[in-house]
Amino acid sequence: MAVVTPSTTKTLADWTPQEVAELARRLENDDYEHAFDALADWQVLKALQYRRPQLVDAYVHLLELEEDES
Repeated sequence: MAVVTPSTTKTLADWTPQEVAELARRLENDDYEHAFDALADWQVLKALQYRRPQLVDAYVHLLELEEDES
């Protein structure tokens, strides 16, 4: 699976622990100019959870969906 990032296209196998940590930091801090950028990072993290779970174990809380309170 290829993932499009701002500067490059990379496969899930190309992600390093440092890059995943930076992606998780952005998600945790909601550090985005556009909401769709956050969604793109979330989708990458979700894909990594299935393909390379060892990289995502520390950030799984970012993938949990909140229940709708309405």
